[in-house]
Amino acid sequence: MAMEKTFNASEAEPRLTAMWEEAGAFRAGANRSRDESFTIMIPPPNVTGALHVGHAFNNTLQDILIRWHRMRGFDTLWQPGQDHAGIATQMQVEKMLASTGQPSRGELGRQKFLEKVWEWKGQYGGTIVDQLKRLGCSCDWNRNAFTMAGAEGDPRIGHENSPNFHDAVIKVFVEMYEQGLIYRGKRLVNWDPHFETAISDLEVENLEVAGHMWHFKYPLANGATYTYVEKDEEGNVTLSEERDYISIATTRPETMLGDGAVAVHPDDARYAPIIGQLCEIPVGPKEHRRLIPIITDEYPDMAFGSGAVKITGAHDFNDYEVAKRAGIPLYRLMDTKGAMRSDGASYDEAATVAMSVSKGLQTLTISEADALNLVPEELRGLDRFAARKAVVEQITAEGLAVMVSEAFEDEDGEPQTRLVPYVENKPIMQPFGDRSKVVIEPMLTDQWFVDAEKVVGPALDAVRDGEIKIMPESGEKTYYHWLENIEPWCISRQLWWGHQIPVWYDDEGTHYCATTEAEALEKAGGKTLTRDPDVLDTWFSSGLWPIGTLGWPEDTDEMKRYFPTDVLVTGADILFFWVARMIMMQKAVVNEIPFHTVYLHQLVRDEKGKKMSKTTGNVIDPLEIVDEFGADALRFTNAQMAALGGVLKLSKQKITGYRNFTTKLWNAARFAEMNEAVGSDGAVPEASATVNKWIIGETAKVRETVDAALEAYRFNDAANALYAFVWGKVCDWYVEFSKPLLLDGDAVTKAETQAVMAWVIDQCVVLLHPIMPFITEELWGTLGERQKILAHTDWPTYGSELVDGAADAEMNWVIGLIEEIRSVRAQMHVPAGLKVPVVVRNMSEEAKAAYDGNEALIKKLARMDELHVVAEFPKGTAALSVTGAEFGLPLADIIDVDEEKARLEKSLGKLAKEIGGMRGRLGNPKFVASAPDEVVEETRANLAEREEEEGLMKAALKRLAEI
Repeated sequence: MAMEKTFNASEAEPRLTAMWEEAGAFRAGANRSRDESFTIMIPPPNVTGALHVGHAFNNTLQDILIRWHRMRGFDTLWQPGQDHAGIATQMQVEKMLASTGQPSRGELGRQKFLEKVWEWKGQYGGTIVDQLKRLGCSCDWNRNAFTMAGAEGDPRIGHENSPNFHDAVIKVFVEMYEQGLIYRGKRLVNWDPHFETAISDLEVENLEVAGHMWHFKYPLANGATYTYVEKDEEGNVTLSEERDYISIATTRPETMLGDGAVAVHPDDARYAPIIGQLCEIPVGPKEHRRLIPIITDEYPDMAFGSGAVKITGAHDFNDYEVAKRAGIPLYRLMDTKGAMRSDGASYDEAATVAMSVSKGLQTLTISEADALNLVPEELRGLDRFAARKAVVEQITAEGLAVMVSEAFEDEDGEPQTRLVPYVENKPIMQPFGDRSKVVIEPMLTDQWFVDAEKVVGPALDAVRDGEIKIMPESGEKTYYHWLENIEPWCISRQLWWGHQIPVWYDDEGTHYCATTEAEALEKAGGKTLTRDPDVLDTWFSSGLWPIGTLGWPEDTDEMKRYFPTDVLVTGADILFFWVARMIMMQKAVVNEIPFHTVYLHQLVRDEKGKKMSKTTGNVIDPLEIVDEFGADALRFTNAQMAALGGVLKLSKQKITGYRNFTTKLWNAARFAEMNEAVGSDGAVPEASATVNKWIIGETAKVRETVDAALEAYRFNDAANALYAFVWGKVCDWYVEFSKPLLLDGDAVTKAETQAVMAWVIDQCVVLLHPIMPFITEELWGTLGERQKILAHTDWPTYGSELVDGAADAEMNWVIGLIEEIRSVRAQMHVPAGLKVPVVVRNMSEEAKAAYDGNEALIKKLARMDELHVVAEFPKGTAALSVTGAEFGLPLADIIDVDEEKARLEKSLGKLAKEIGGMRGRLGNPKFVASAPDEVVEETRANLAEREEEEGLMKAALKRLAEI
């Protein structure tokens, strides 16, 4: 039965996916023929997730490596699974409850709510698995893992064969606690007032918004004054005045109530006279105004604002560090909803204690300071932003706002001036919860922490000593920077969905850490216990992904065969949050590295290098791409743009181009089928015809190139080599070169060419399979009777021994001549359909033999008339650059030389301006240092393209000058 005219991806892809699954093609160890294993752990997508371009890119690269190793006979495992995604899943389920009119989370209570979460997970949690299958991902789906597998209430839907991941997580927590690696403490965290939980830095979006900076006076205690002096760069006095206050600027006036000090730089001479003095916080009841010390610290920037910074250690990360260094109390002002606190003793009692602390008469523990509520009664219970407005009004009304002169026109239109509060309207960076979309509050809370300093050493050594290689190299520098400056890792979250912390408390607050409540009760001697309501951060559980998915702590066969794993392919943005923590935790738990190579990639952006966002409207949906172009075109595009460390720019235009590539491959296979050039048994055919020897050698060369590229994780080099070979060497050249042999050759030559073409097309299909699995599997099954499916076909091992030097030289000479004629024709604007004569002189014997043996092909493909051997080139001949002979195109009577010169010179002038502008930007150190990396890289790439274009134009002008 003849092949269809086109490849129907929408019909073939689900059919092939079902065939692979039914055959168990992707099971761990499938097609194994050697002892070595090769394992990749999928970065587990959130159970709430849907496939986006980042997933599509990341998983394409993993699948290329997995399919390549599986075809080479490795004992291969690509471990799939999903993360339970605590905050995201809880949000989705709460939305579902609200939209369907069911009781809220609070009304249901914890147990009933978690039952709803498990129901939701069973119904929607497999969405991304189905979408990854549509992309062609060859995971062992039978082993699909889940980070909450084995937890209470788990119905085992969608992860039937997952190890009890929950048991592993709890065991590790308890062991790390008993080793002193986990503790409970009060520290500053990112607090989400909507979800009422701590969140990680990765869940915070810092966005630029319109903001205000207020300038206020903090009066000096006891009416003290000092001479405030400002000087210019030369040391000349520009301002000198007596002040009884110190001026500060703030974007968050409501936090002034929790100030513990005002800090200035130790080198700031303006404030030297008042260092160590007390100043008054200008808000709150006058009779209980708090005094705070003026201290020095390296943190304040003398050139920014007034150079004086209020220190609110319980509500700002920078202030927190200053407060720790200076022993300044941390006064928390807000509750879990982001409202001003309304608990505790009265304001006057709290302020009296705080005043005693400022005067050095009393010290507070961190818990005692946290218990003080320094919010005045009239502000208690107010939302933080309402409190901000009230604080600004109170300070301004008291005359403690810094005033500046403002010009205005009176009723008669006359210019006047007046004093107004100094408020700068300026853009500020503000943290938002990436899911709640509310402003995140840095806040002092009680949380569980990993003492990261105690576990970071082995993780640093693993990379320093070369046990683990991070690619690109810039990733290693980032890794060292983060780990050498590591802070305690907050691992608790105030959610219900997640691994509940295995700690129980008695009535006195003593806590007992145990794997089960029964163990905790035994440790407590039978006391009544209450379990800690918090759950573990998902980064803690996913940090155990490599061993948890393989059945640890059980001594499983999978742990023996597949751990440590091989390569981790993931985004550079989670190098610290996930990659580094996996290394730390595997080292801490089993004293092994989790993988030997980390391949980091950047964010996938649009064709202009901009981040994709729904707001901008530049989001590319990979599933829509698969529907329109097929999965293979998207996968090939992903592979082609995967330059290590490069900017990943995706466009529909690129995808369209690679869809055309699939069509080109299909058409070449149809040509082979129509000429009965199918059914290769895989053995390298014997060849005597030069063109057949040549294409066998070219196939061998590209196999070596592809293997070397994939070995080095240069996916783009592998894709580009295959594209150039399949489209260029096979479809464009070999198909054309073979036609005379297939149509006009003798029976022996025709049979040889059929055998060679069948083998070459098969090799194209085999070599392309890791990148383009669907069309290649379809062609494999169509073009002959096979012993195995393509996914299990042996990867070729032939190499340079198949290259015939003479055939290689001859055919590449022929191709070079044809391409040179085509190039000059295009540069000189010779009409495409016009056949032109060619002249030649000083032709070597080798060149003559190559020409004579391929004359008909050369004339046809170069659209060439007759070849004339001459002693001298006639006037108006454009010389060609060809080895072993001097060829030329007589063009004087074919083109208007002056018109071509004018056109090229005009284009060159325009191009020179563009090149000059780009060179200027790249030569400016400020641009290179401050512009985003992707902008700098894009400019460099554009410059290289323009310079290449300029070179071609100059070469064309040079040819015109010769004419």
